[in-house]
Amino acid sequence: MLKGMVKLLFRIAAPVFLVSSLFFLSMPSAFAAIHASLVGPKSHYLAVGDSLAYGYQPNLNLTHGYADDFYANLKSHGATSYANMACPGETTTSMINGGCSFSVLRKFPYIGSQLDAAVLYLELNAGNVSPVTLDIGANDMLHDINTSTCTISSTWNSDLATMDTNLRQVILPKLTAAMTVNGRRSGDLLLMNYYDPYQNICPTMVSYAQVINQHLAADASGYATVVDVFTPLGGAATPNSNICNYTWMCSLFKDIHATSTGYSVIANAFEQTAGY
Repeated sequence: MLKGMVKLLFRIAAPVFLVSSLFFLSMPSAFAAIHASLVGPKSHYLAVGDSLAYGYQPNLNLTHGYADDFYANLKSHGATSYANMACPGETTTSMINGGCSFSVLRKFPYIGSQLDAAVLYLELNAGNVSPVTLDIGANDMLHDINTSTCTISSTWNSDLATMDTNLRQVILPKLTAAMTVNGRRSGDLLLMNYYDPYQNICPTMVSYAQVINQHLAADASGYATVVDVFTPLGGAATPNSNICNYTWMCSLFKDIHATSTGYSVIANAFEQTAGY
């Protein structure tokens, strides 16, 4: 039974990578501008999203995800509380409406949808939550990707539009509103982009991954600071040796999720982008 669950789980959150429309992050002036606009860490840290935010690994090591590593760093900046509401398999739609496929695995108990729970948490701890980290959207597009033929399905465009609508019109505005106290943003919202675990298998699909991630970057505009993890996990060149070094793709599991080392690299990207 456990073996069957593992086989199901390793398919659930296929990350895709964000093209370097975020290339400006390498510029010192851009870093200064980003850091100047951020609030900084507070006593509470909230992580929301899919299986990467959850910290899933196919060997069932569930305590060394990027959120866990980031919290270890945040404690040196005064953080005393960490809530990880992420659900493996979460899509933007299930985040809004509930019904996450693997809700039984939640690390932080709540009733209803993840978004409603996150908003309630922010309201109950008004002014004391920063940062909020988010990665979501990969599962919206996963079923459109055929790695056997390196092609996409006919529902690609409609699924992409749904992802945009859910992020831009519901998820990001609601989180932002809940983080606004007396008319001012009280915390930092950090949206992670995705590495591409399939780039060595399907290098010809780079343009499709670029489209997804350009949309994610556009959706985040005005709401969240984008954290680039695509670059530190190896960038666009193929073959990408970091896919083997930082994910389980080259292991017996053939799993898309990050290893403990990979999650540490992702956490470092959050730290570098936030400046704390």
